[in-house]
Amino acid sequence: MIETVGLTRTFGDIVAVDGLDLRIEAGEIVGFLGPNGAGKTTTMRMLTCTMPPSSGTAKVAGFDVATESLAVRRHIGFMPEHVSLYTDLSVLTLLRYVAELKDVPRPGLDDHLEEVMANTGLSDMRERRVGHLSKGYRQRVGLAQALVGDPAVLILDEPAAGLDPHQNVEIRELIRGFRGKRTVLLSSHILGEVEKVCDRVLILDRGRLVSAEELKRLREHGGLEAAFLTLTGGLPTTPEAEA
Repeated sequence: MIETVGLTRTFGDIVAVDGLDLRIEAGEIVGFLGPNGAGKTTTMRMLTCTMPPSSGTAKVAGFDVATESLAVRRHIGFMPEHVSLYTDLSVLTLLRYVAELKDVPRPGLDDHLEEVMANTGLSDMRERRVGHLSKGYRQRVGLAQALVGDPAVLILDEPAAGLDPHQNVEIRELIRGFRGKRTVLLSSHILGEVEKVCDRVLILDRGRLVSAEELKRLREHGGLEAAFLTLTGGLPTTPEAEA
């Protein structure tokens, strides 16, 4: 459902993403991890057609991001870390606007938007202006707009940012419910949340993929945090240093 081969992005002499090869199957929920500056956001921008690759290829939902970008955009829901929202619109009006941009068919649209708002805990906020919502509720709107159109692929960048513990649990359970139904690529700095939601993790360091393991295997070898720190240079790996 998501596949890249030699995906590379450079900015002058800086290589932000370096020959990335990855494959995410339909229905998988995959964590996308890495230190700041590892290339996660750049990769997600290429996968969502908001930034072209310098070289290599990427396909999302079977469509090439370089040559079939409109088709890619019709099949994905994207929630960037900092969601740009029209603050003067009500929640419902905003979601209707997003549905129009995505060419969502009008028949059944009202029921679809009701379901999206219910799933993201926004039903009681439907007539509230986005600009009057708390940060946590704006995050929910960001997730809701990604779900409009019932996309096959979701790419979520820090979906839990700004949520209180109750909201966090609700969104976590919602994302868990996508297993087997949607393909989800989820980036987060909260390793505990990734462990609770994802089947597998991709760890990026300095633009390169350094691990693509199932979580259960990482748990057998010290856990996700230890693996992350070791693979990204945060923990010593020699026996003497570990003693």
